[in-house]
Amino acid sequence: MNGHVDIRPNGRANGRAVGGANERAEAAVAELLAALGVDPDEEGLRETPRRVAAAYAEMLTPEPFDATTFPNDGGYDEMVVLTDISFTSLCEHHLLPFTGVAHVGYLPGERIVGLSKLPRLVEHRSRRLQVQERLTVEIADWLEASLRPKGVGVVLEARHGCMAVRGVRQPEAVTTTSALRGRLREDGRTRQEFLDLIGGARPRRGR
Repeated sequence: MNGHVDIRPNGRANGRAVGGANERAEAAVAELLAALGVDPDEEGLRETPRRVAAAYAEMLTPEPFDATTFPNDGGYDEMVVLTDISFTSLCEHHLLPFTGVAHVGYLPGERIVGLSKLPRLVEHRSRRLQVQERLTVEIADWLEASLRPKGVGVVLEARHGCMAVRGVRQPEAVTTTSALRGRLREDGRTRQEFLDLIGGARPRRGR
């Protein structure tokens, strides 16, 4: 491995596709408003199609970056954990946002990664149509494939707009998902260490 891992957008909905179709998106928003019985030509709504199209383009545009990894020359063998990484993504079922925090950790093996790349990874995978379960797995998959660690732990906690403003209307409900790999899955003491480390973050969050 050369130390540079390319995580540019894949073939799913991304900024280039959305950004290149702004006029179509604006027209679609205007048509949706009309279909819902709202006059898009009203003074306060004339710019709404443009604003909505721009907002979705921004939320669906992951910024490409090269994540530089480094050999673990120092032989560091204790857990690396970053907690409370804020993220917002769009639920692919209702096109409503879900927002929360990610806790990401790994037990180094052959390689390590700059700490700033962990929030970038979470953001990159978030800025597309998602479900929380898949987002959790995608973050863990990248860490496992890129770092060849002895273990990986990813926990996401989020509130979902589709549960808050419609249906069951539970704005305070928090969905928690996890992906544990290697020793964090197989070894009870290592798993508990990770859970204890991320558990210490929870009292600080006033969500």
